[in-house]
Amino acid sequence: MLFCHGRRPARGRRSIAGALLVCLCYLMVAAAAGLGWVYYSLPDTIYVERGQQVHIARLPYITALEDIGARNAAATEETGSYNTTLALGGVLPVKTVRTVVTERPVVTVCGSPFGIKMFSNGALVVAFTDISTPYGEANPAKEAGLHLGDLVVSVGGSETHSNEELADAIRASDGNPAKVVFIREGEQRTTTITPVQDEAGAWKTGMWVRDSSAGVGTLTFVDESLGVFAGLGHSISDSDTGQSITLRTGEIVACHIIGYTKGIAGSPGELRGQFDTGLSIGTICMNGSVGVYGTTRSAFSGQQTEVAFAQEVTEGPAQIWTTIDGEAPQTYNVQIERISYAQDNENRNLVLHVTDPALLEATGGIVQGMSGSPILQNGRLVGAVTHVLVNDPTRGYGIFAETMLEQAQDVADHAHNAA
Repeated sequence: MLFCHGRRPARGRRSIAGALLVCLCYLMVAAAAGLGWVYYSLPDTIYVERGQQVHIARLPYITALEDIGARNAAATEETGSYNTTLALGGVLPVKTVRTVVTERPVVTVCGSPFGIKMFSNGALVVAFTDISTPYGEANPAKEAGLHLGDLVVSVGGSETHSNEELADAIRASDGNPAKVVFIREGEQRTTTITPVQDEAGAWKTGMWVRDSSAGVGTLTFVDESLGVFAGLGHSISDSDTGQSITLRTGEIVACHIIGYTKGIAGSPGELRGQFDTGLSIGTICMNGSVGVYGTTRSAFSGQQTEVAFAQEVTEGPAQIWTTIDGEAPQTYNVQIERISYAQDNENRNLVLHVTDPALLEATGGIVQGMSGSPILQNGRLVGAVTHVLVNDPTRGYGIFAETMLEQAQDVADHAHNAA
């Protein structure tokens, strides 16, 4: 009895020690996971004004590392870029980022509709139709391995920038095998196609193509110092294939909104616009993943507004400027519900929730054509609307204004070098 009584406390102590060890392991794993989340929640590059301290508005517990070897780049009056180590509470290092000291950008915020005319750098395959021949049904394009969304850039050695050029190249083949050069998912490929004669004796390949696109979007801003406009926040894509249109030439024209279709769950609404004239007010230089950009040809109405750096944007109340009638934008209240600095999906950095009763009553929330509508918070331009959630039109995505401004600068530099 005495022997047994004396052994029990030792086993109890070991059990308690084991439990504590398990708890410690769980805490360490949780802490590591928490630091990992913080790491991926931080941007890779931070812009600041001279004298502005590095600060992540939505993560106030993250500051520059308080260490002799670390440098808070914003504390200097110099311009340039530096490495800054961000730390939890200024003590526990989390991530080293590039900090760029710059002047606060100011742009003309618009929110007005604009018409878009674009011609692609090739003939985009949008459909297939079998050809009736004396020998039965045939589809040479399918047999050659072409797919919907392929961009045909030459046939038989002749460039095919337009539908007419493609038709001419097919006729010129006179039914002989012709080499086809096309682009698929950014990669150039080749195949051979042999046209067949339809019942009327015309040479056909069985593919329908499109070489141009037109539509309505919302102008986000104009940087008058660069002479560049920015809009949409995402690329212009073909309505049938969903493929981004490879730009050959393009222009924007003035337009006004004549009506809209209200959005409901599962069916996004749409703004209906009408081009005012065929007179170009700007040249499209880029149709990219983060928007449509180009050089201006006339003055644009809007309001001179400072641009917020990405790390200054916070969850909470904001406003969008958008036009659902005529040409003049109105201000509507929204809530920024989530912020992400991920660079692999830049036009979904913000999740927005429309809270304005007037806009909800009119359009149901965000509809197609609102892409590019400026988002403002605390009097600064923070981003632009890019997409609507199909199953919930009261919500949508947005892109940082900082990202669009970077792209506008690249377009301006390219235009200057090409001049």
